[in-house]
Parts: sequence; structure tokens; C-alpha cells
Amino acid sequence: MIRAYKFLLRPTVRQAQALSEMLRDHCSLYNGALQERRDAYRHPSKTSVGYGMQSAQLKAVRAFDPERQGRWSFSSQQATLRRLDKAFAAFFRRIKSGDAPGYPRFRGVNRFDTVDFPKDGDGCRWDSTPHDPVTRVRLQGIGHVKVNQHRAVRGRVKTVSVKRECRKWFVVLTVEQEQSKPLAPTGSVVGIDLGIANFLADSGGAFVPNPRHGRRAAANLQAAQQALSRFPRCKAKDRTANHQRAVEKVARLHGKARRQRLDHAHKTALDLVRTYDFIAHEDLKIRNMNTAPAPKPDPDRAGAFLPNGAAAKAGLNRSIADAGWGVFLRILHAKAESAGREVIAVDPRNTSRTCPHCGHTAKENRPTQEKFHCVACGHTAHADTVAATNVLRAGLVHRNVNPT
Repeated sequence: MIRAYKFLLRPTVRQAQALSEMLRDHCSLYNGALQERRDAYRHPSKTSVGYGMQSAQLKAVRAFDPERQGRWSFSSQQATLRRLDKAFAAFFRRIKSGDAPGYPRFRGVNRFDTVDFPKDGDGCRWDSTPHDPVTRVRLQGIGHVKVNQHRAVRGRVKTVSVKRECRKWFVVLTVEQEQSKPLAPTGSVVGIDLGIANFLADSGGAFVPNPRHGRRAAANLQAAQQALSRFPRCKAKDRTANHQRAVEKVARLHGKARRQRLDHAHKTALDLVRTYDFIAHEDLKIRNMNTAPAPKPDPDRAGAFLPNGAAAKAGLNRSIADAGWGVFLRILHAKAESAGREVIAVDPRNTSRTCPHCGHTAKENRPTQEKFHCVACGHTAHADTVAATNVLRAGLVHRNVNPT
């Protein structure tokens, strides 16, 4: 199995400067390769330029610019070209499937934050000073950089990536290791229902409160964004020191809320995986749930529109994004696979409108957001608990019909 490890780097001042230069040069390579593809397609011959052709040009590019492109690992530059190739492959895939195309865009220096090394030992070396108690990673053109290794790395390191987040630097390892032993079976099963008022409700009647990290940081974030808005829009190289500090403060607040959301998702998923052998959840189409309502033209006035609830929907979209359902479900599936647990996604339609006692389905069964009252048999419960119970039943049926 493949597992990722992320550690904080402790570069010196000169090493941090060299890391920034490495990102700048890889960004320039990415943009230059993108420009070449654009120019080739706009030519009357409609020439197609792919990864193989651009990778073959790397030797000449490095010889032409030895002080910049020639400093860095050849393999890492190939990985950057491969990254562009994947962006074009995704672009053509979206066109073929009828989605919004999203043509690959040029990257600004401040928006190009990762450099990949495809193989440990080729331009990089993890734990480059094994005789020293301090862990270091060696990067070509930079040297031995200290690593804050807070946990042991088990297995064989396959790839190494360097990532910048605000003013901090991280190293990300992908490690190939043997499949871990599954957890001991507990004999318990559960269905979960994700929501806004409560982050999670399970079929046993328990609730996990919604921490609302984004809402708690909203006041500080609003003040930081207002301070940033007072500066004129300009390129990163033209920013003053105060402007740069305002930019970094907004990024720091967003990063803190994201890390808090990620930490909550990890802890909640870990509790579920340790407690239950089988977990069923709703198969949510989160991207579709975040769409804005369509405008309603006023038939009596040309160019005017009727109220369509866009403001209320925008608030709901912010709450959905703040809850982080997609991140939580990805983490839950990953932890369950590692622990030998089974997770099944089921159709969410009518799960909160169907009575778990008599099976009657009606919109009137849910008079309020929290209350469930069956109009046929009179059963009363919390609506989220009812939904989780129905999700569990549907999941068990799916497992029995399609056994693993």
C-alpha cells in the first residue's frame, strides 16, 4: 500500500531563498511549456506538442540557461512537464464528457507551490545524514535541509515533494509499505447522516456537533480581507512590505481553518473506524449541492429579475463548504481500507422522509428540519437519526446483494 507522510522543513535563510528560486524556475518552465503548446496549436499546421517532445528539449534548455534551469534536478523538471501534460489530458477529458473545459492556465510565481521528485535518490535523498540524530533531506541545488520528523517513516520512500504553504516549507513523502493488519472485528454496524446543524448523526442516536471552524474565523478573516482590499491590485513583485503582510495574514487565517477542519475530519473518521466494522453513508453529490440558483427574469420588466433566493443559498453553500463533507468522506474511506473495515455509499433520496417503522414515505413526515413525525403510524424521532437508520438499512441490503 502507498502512504503519504508530511513533515515541516527547517531551512536556513539561504536555503529558503534557494527553495523559492527553485519554485520560480519550475514555474517558468511550466509556463514556457504551456506557451509552446498554445503557439503550436495556433499555427496553421495545428501542430500537436506532447510531453515526449518537450522532455527531449530539456537538455538544450538546461544548457542554454545553466544558472537557472541547469541548477535543478532533471527528473523534477520532467515531473513539472508531466504535470502540464496531465492538465491537458484532464482538459480533453472534460471536453469529451461535456463538462466545463477549463483550459490550463499560466501560473503566477505565488501560485506555483510544489516541486516533485519522482524517485528518492534522483535529485533528492530522504534521511541524507543517517549518522546524525537530526533528520535531513538533500535536494539538488539546495543542500541538506533539516526536517522536523515527528513520526517514524515505515517502508520504502518512492517519491519526494517539496511544498510551500504561506511562509512555511514542507516535505511530502510517498512510501510503499506492506498492508497493515486489520483491526479486530467489533460486530457493530452504523449508518451516518451528514448535516449542517450537526456534523454527523448516526443510527444509534448519537450526534457529532459541527465545529464551524470557518464561521468562528469569519470575523478575523473579514477584518484581514478588508485590510487587504485597501491595497491596489498589483503583481507580487510590486507589492510593498505592508501589502505582502496583509496577503500573508489572509492566507494564514484560511490555512488555520483548513487545518482545523482536517484535524476534526481525521479524529471523527478514526472514531468510526475503531468502533464499527461496517459504515454506510449517503452518496452525496457535493459539487451539485453548491451550485447557485438560476436567475428568474421578470416577464413584466425587460432586464429585471425576480428574487430567486440567491443570498440564502450562498449562506447554505458557505456552511456546506465549512463542514468539509468531501474531505471527511475521503479520509473515512482511506482509514477504513487501511483498517479492514467496509464503507458503502447509498442513494440519499428520501432517507429523511421514510419512516423506519412502517416504511411510509411522504414529505409531510418531516414537518421541520429536526423533527420527524410519521403521518401514517405516528412514529416520532430526530430527522437526522431517521435518515441515518435508513442509510444503514440500505447499506446492509446493498452488501447482502453485492457481497465483497
